[in-house]
This record gives sequence, structure tokens and C-alpha cells, in this order.
Amino acid sequence: MNSSTSAPRSWLVLGGVHLLDRIAPRHEDDPLVPVEVPPQEVCRPATTLIVRWGLLGTCSVTALSSAGTRLGTGWINGENLFPDGLVGPVLHDLIGTQPSTSLVPLRYLTEGPDGGYHGYAQIEFHPEDGCFLRTTQTSIGHGPVEALPWLAHLLAKRHASSMALNNHRRYFRLHFEGTELEFKYTLDPEPDIWAAAMELLKAPRHGELDGCRPEFRNEFQIHHTENHLFDVLGPSTETGYASFIPTVTAGHVLKRKYFEEDSFARREELVHGIDITPDRFETYLRDELGLHVRAMPPFQRVRYDIQCESLRTGHTYGIILDRCALLAAPEVVLSQCELDYLRSRSVLQQDRDEVLSEMHRIDTWLSSHLSSRGWATEHTFYSKRSFLREAVAARSDLTSS
Repeated sequence: MNSSTSAPRSWLVLGGVHLLDRIAPRHEDDPLVPVEVPPQEVCRPATTLIVRWGLLGTCSVTALSSAGTRLGTGWINGENLFPDGLVGPVLHDLIGTQPSTSLVPLRYLTEGPDGGYHGYAQIEFHPEDGCFLRTTQTSIGHGPVEALPWLAHLLAKRHASSMALNNHRRYFRLHFEGTELEFKYTLDPEPDIWAAAMELLKAPRHGELDGCRPEFRNEFQIHHTENHLFDVLGPSTETGYASFIPTVTAGHVLKRKYFEEDSFARREELVHGIDITPDRFETYLRDELGLHVRAMPPFQRVRYDIQCESLRTGHTYGIILDRCALLAAPEVVLSQCELDYLRSRSVLQQDRDEVLSEMHRIDTWLSSHLSSRGWATEHTFYSKRSFLREAVAARSDLTSS
């Protein structure tokens, strides 16, 4: 049991992949291999856990049967755990005659303050690293880890949530579905947004943004699109804008945002597969959707997206640097930094209002980062629609015929 002054002990538990996907029944002679590792949580309690095998150093290993019989003990360097995604020779030797080719990281265990264990289910596994998701609301099981007091409970939790945990990215949920939550900063003077994005990405990479890290294997995205935006003036329940964005295959995505005034929260809707040509955009909106619209000058948007995940809560936020330039007047530019709520990685009950408080915390940090570089001093909700309205008001030659 853990004393009040010692660091909680942690283990990476390896076992047959059939204990995750249930393609074969569990047997008492199935091997289980607890590997004691340095604690990997960047905060406590954590919801998401990222483990990079090569950073674990030399770890003690105990090989057991599923019934608790000890098969062997030894040591292994973390970088030798999973060469090419298969267990290394040291583990083969420990397990002996038991089958080991399908051994994978099953879960991460850490001691709770009461001597029980918190369990994290493995949801992504690669030769270099793995991602784990907490499945215990409170600590479970008591006694030595080799006695397996945690095993039955964590297997049951895994099976109960298998449709989420065993399917790629099904463990994500979306709070405030259909609503975009977004702070914006207008960057003036306009920076080199590539350099600004790379500088911003360093913050979660190096832990400058407390409790946050780049989203696992999805830390950065590049988008380059044209937008044909229409100001939606009516009916009153439909006001906002409608923007057609070409896809790389065929047709367009229609992005609808519903709002009367620029604001933090706006209803958003995406409709895929709109197969019409630009000369029919306005007709489609008027005749098919019954909207009263005004065409705005089309623009090119270049954006760099940093995906930042709070490992404490599992909520993921986008920090986006973008540059919009009118196609007909490239010198007319809007450059912004946006902070968006994107999604949440969790199978536990969550307080969705925590998204808002955490977003405000990140916004405070982002405001300081931008102001220290002289780009922006406070957030706003200034929309693309407002930018285009002001551009047209200032230059009559930009008015679409």
C-alpha cells in the first residue's frame, strides 16, 4: 500500500488481445504481465494518459497467469517492449511456454490514495507509444497488484464500454452538439501565421499550458479552402450566414451558422455533398432553402489548427491561426486566432459546464501569449460575416453583382 509520503506506484499491464476484443474466451493460463513504470500522469486525476515506451527507462516485470500463478520476473527497457508492435524477446522468455505473440498493453494502473487502483483502458497502441483512457470513477480493488484484485472489475468495465473503447475514435463525445463555442482574436499587425502556429504548438508540447498536451497523434492540421459566403438576412429564424466550401473530390460542403449578432456560442450545421456549381449557389439558397440572402465577396482561407487536449478532463480544444483574403482584392485581409471547443475523450460521466471554465482558463493563457507579441490584447467574437460586411461597405467595387 502507498504511504502518504511516497509517490503512487504505476504499472503497464500486458495481456492477450482477446481480453480486449473477446475473440476468444479467457482462460486461467492466459499470461498477464504487470510492468512497473514511472508514473506517467501529468496531473491527478487524469482522464487521458499518453505513454511513450522509449521514455520509461528500465522497468521491473512480473509475468503471471490469469489465475495469479507467477511465471517469472525480470527487467526490460521500455524501448524494447513492443518492437514493430509485437512484444520483445525478454517477455517471450519470461512467459515461457505460454502464447505471447498477441500480447498488447491492456491497461495502465495507478495506486489510489486509499490503496486501491485507478484503471486506464488502452485505446490506441503503436510501436512507439500508446493512449489510455480512465474507466474508474473511484479507485477499485485492494491488495498487492500481483494478486490481481483489480482484474475482474476492469475487464467488466472494458466489456461494458467495448463499443466505444474498441472502435477507433468512438470514445469521443461532443458536448453542446450543434453549437460552436469560440473566442476570436483579430491579429493586428498580421503575423506570419505559420511561425505563430509553430510557436503556439510548443506550449502544449512542453507543458507550458498546464495540464494540456497536443492531442495524441493529431496535434496539427493544415486547411486551405475557398469560401463563397452569403449573408442570410431572413427569415428571422435563419439569420446568420451560409458558406459553400469546395471539397477535394466533388461538390461542396455547406456551412450554416445561425446568429443575429457576433457571439461566443452560435448554432452550426454542416451539410455535405452539395453538388452544384458556383453560379447556382444563390439560386439554391433562395429556391431550395427559402432564404433571403446577399452574396458576399468570396475569399481564400488558409488556416493552421493546433489540437490541444486537457489530459485532466479529456476535452480537446482547437487553437487556430487563419488568414482570409478576398479573391477579387487579395490586399483585403482578415487574420485571426481562434479558440474553439472541439470534442471530449471520455467514457465517464462529465460535467459539461467544466468545458466552459476550462476554456476560459486556456483563453486567459492565450490572451497573454498573443498580447506579449503585440498581435492582440483581448478576445472578440468578430465573425467572417462582419469582416465581409465592412469590406463591402468600405469599397463599393467589391459588391457582388
